[in-house]
Amino acid sequence: MRRRRQFFALREGLAKANNMEIILIQDVDNLGGKNELVKVKNGYGRNFLIPRGLAVEANPSNRKQLDERLKVSKKKEEQMLAQINSVIAKLQEGTVKVGAKTGTSGKIFGTVTSLQISRAIRDQKGYDIDRKKIHIVDEVKELGTFKASIDFGNGQHANVEFEVIAE
Repeated sequence: MRRRRQFFALREGLAKANNMEIILIQDVDNLGGKNELVKVKNGYGRNFLIPRGLAVEANPSNRKQLDERLKVSKKKEEQMLAQINSVIAKLQEGTVKVGAKTGTSGKIFGTVTSLQISRAIRDQKGYDIDRKKIHIVDEVKELGTFKASIDFGNGQHANVEFEVIAE
C-alpha cells in the first residue's frame, strides 16, 4: 500500500513537471491574449507555439521584457485616455451646427445622419470622428437642437448637442 502511494505521488510530480510557463507574443485561440503568461504542456509549447513565433519561454530575461512592454503599453493607454478626455471636453463646449434642406413648414427633407454630424464636427471643431461611433438619440426630422452620443471605446462616451439649421 505504501509503494502504491509513492507511485501516485511520483506520477503527480511528473505530471506537474510536464507543464511549462510561456509568454504569448500573439493572441492564440483558446489559450490567451498577447503579452499573457500561461502554462501549457511541454510538447505544445516547444513543438508548436515557440517554433511558430506565437510564444517565448518564460525565463527571467523574457519576464523582464514582458514587464517593460506592459509598462509602456500602460503609459500609452494613459496618454490616450488623457487625449480622449480633452476631445470630449472640447466637443461638449458648444453646439455643432448641421445644415439641412427644409420645406416651407420647417420640416427637413429626409433626416440628419451620423455622417452629416461627423462632417460638421470635423469642420467646426477640428476632430475627425468616425461616423460609426456616432449614435443619434432621437430621430431628427425638423429644425431644432438634438443630442448625439459618441462612443470612444474603453467606456468613454460623450454626449454632443447639435443644432439643425436651414441651408
